[in-house]
Amino acid sequence: MSATQVPGASGIIQNEALLWEKGKKGRRGMCVPASDVPEATLPAELQGQGIDFPDLSEVDVVRHYTRLSQWNYGVDTGMYPLGSCTMKYNPKINEKVAATPELAAAHPMLADELVQGNLRVMYELQESLAAITGLPGVTVQPAAGAHGELTGMLIFAAYHKSRNSLRNKILIPDTAHGTNPASAALCGYKPVPIKSGPNGIIDVQSIAAVMDEETAGIMITNPNTLGLFETNIREIAELVHAKGGLVYGDGANMNAVMGIINARSCGVDVLHLNLHKTFSTPHGGGGPGAGPVCVTEELTKYLPAPRATKVANGYLLDYGGSESIGRVHAFHGNFSVLLRAYSYIRTMGARNLKKASQLAVLNAAYIKEKLKDTLPLAYNRPCMHECVFSDAWLQEDKISTLDLAKRLIDCGYHPPTIYFPLVVHGAIMIEPTETECKADIDQFIEVVQMIVREAKENPELLRQAPQRAKMRRLDETLAARHPCLCGS
Repeated sequence: MSATQVPGASGIIQNEALLWEKGKKGRRGMCVPASDVPEATLPAELQGQGIDFPDLSEVDVVRHYTRLSQWNYGVDTGMYPLGSCTMKYNPKINEKVAATPELAAAHPMLADELVQGNLRVMYELQESLAAITGLPGVTVQPAAGAHGELTGMLIFAAYHKSRNSLRNKILIPDTAHGTNPASAALCGYKPVPIKSGPNGIIDVQSIAAVMDEETAGIMITNPNTLGLFETNIREIAELVHAKGGLVYGDGANMNAVMGIINARSCGVDVLHLNLHKTFSTPHGGGGPGAGPVCVTEELTKYLPAPRATKVANGYLLDYGGSESIGRVHAFHGNFSVLLRAYSYIRTMGARNLKKASQLAVLNAAYIKEKLKDTLPLAYNRPCMHECVFSDAWLQEDKISTLDLAKRLIDCGYHPPTIYFPLVVHGAIMIEPTETECKADIDQFIEVVQMIVREAKENPELLRQAPQRAKMRRLDETLAARHPCLCGS
């Protein structure tokens, strides 16, 4: 592939000032009808200088936001190989369902009998997530993955408290998500780091060496952040259970195993899902999200309340018993995210949910095999939904992972996740998801191969990248320490 064949190209990308800078006195975007009621003077305490809004015409505003939109890159624009966040393409029907006025506009304080449709969606979503995970107790309240982790740790604490079992530690492998230790610490547990084995997964003996009766349990991300399935999970769960502990499953990577694994059969007691990643919700910009928690039948009584339940003549919110950990979110949780997930699951069906995972794994495995002679694999073993490379060969030419990522921008791609997971030096994590076709994946592979060749033939091209983007390479340290926040 030559540089002229890559999908990225420069075009009419215009500079754009802030609306405050564009305003000119006297411009108007609309004509307000003359007032037909008498003027009244506001009380003094409500009077002030007022806000100096810029005067703008309609075309000023339309062009401003259209130009800003042209600076964006998203999953609707092209392939988004961003590992760990599953920025996959989401069918538009789910957006349409979430915008249904009869559901979206329902006030969350309406009585149960007036929001039967909303409660049915919540109940059936709970049932679907129970079927997908094999864990029968489900709450849809948590607002994000980390919020689900916190909820899970609160359930751990409630369980051990009910048994008068004093526990103060949680085992957390180094291939878990970075939010796991924080979630455990917020509940008073001391995170105990566990080093993964030489093959990138947890070694059973390492757990046997540290698991004791002071340890509340273990938090396992599976597939882990290296994109590898923790094949020893059953033996690990037996070890933890034998000492009275619980097993937490971080299900943020469920996109690799929907309909393929049963978490309960793996020995998992509590598991959260990221609806905003796996089950269709735009996730860019940080939310909103939803992180439902699924638990075994034994732990169901500790779940947050209320939960939607089915009764003889409809649906109700069940406020649970005295052992519930209480609310973790106001009203019905982030309901629009629940609607999108419900639509996604119903339109896909069990067969296609499983197929989505199979295709996600196939696409990642294809990239791994095609690029393993171009970039060194962190662990050369079968991967799940993502594959992780290192920068070892790039360093020979004094090229960094960051340089490769910036050059990808010039070639029309959003960079993948870099420098994560932390256990791999100069990590490059690629997660194509199930929605990319072979032709698009092949094009991406060829671009990466071209950039690695450029690293040898013209390394300065990578060091100066991006050159075609709206903005050149930033001083990231300066930007982080001295952010320039305008327009506030």
